[in-house]
Amino acid sequence: MAKIKLTKNELKNQRDALKRFERYLPTLQLKKQQLQMEVRQARERLRELDAENERILTEHEDDLALFAVLNPEAPPLLTVTEWRVKSVNVAGAETPAFDGLKVEVPERDLFVSPVWEDTAADLIAQQTETRLRRQLLVEQLSCIEEELRTVTQRVNLFEKVKIPGAQENIRRINIYIGDQQTNSVGRSKIAKAKCQTRDAVGQPQG
Repeated sequence: MAKIKLTKNELKNQRDALKRFERYLPTLQLKKQQLQMEVRQARERLRELDAENERILTEHEDDLALFAVLNPEAPPLLTVTEWRVKSVNVAGAETPAFDGLKVEVPERDLFVSPVWEDTAADLIAQQTETRLRRQLLVEQLSCIEEELRTVTQRVNLFEKVKIPGAQENIRRINIYIGDQQTNSVGRSKIAKAKCQTRDAVGQPQG
């Protein structure tokens, strides 16, 4: 246990510190709850994104198979020319988020190009955007979880160390000061009794 000064000034310092800890703890606890909620929501968005992606792949399974068979070495149907990421604040944590995607579809001769190439190009664009969204969502989840770990450590520090420590210090100082006051009163009574005895002994007999 850390050594502290058993004085009235230190008692005031410990009481002030306890007030600060107790005032700040609810803020940390609220932030922890917000981050926990954001983690749950991010995981749910990931599940929804994966489910939607699986649905699209299943729905267009035949188109994809046809494209792979008929055009095993065909040039790309589109090219990603730009994708943008923005920074968003999630319960105090700065996280990346999808902000946009641009693709370029090369011109094709509509008279000789098969109709299903349009469907394939749209599907590839969707898949590309989905992968980028998912990648950023995973990064966002990682940032939030890291912030949650930090806040949880602080909450534990206040709940299990700072506040109990200040309370124990206050208790120890109060006991010491109380003992000192008791001893002081005892010494005062003894001194008074001695003075009274001395005075009584010194008085002339009648």
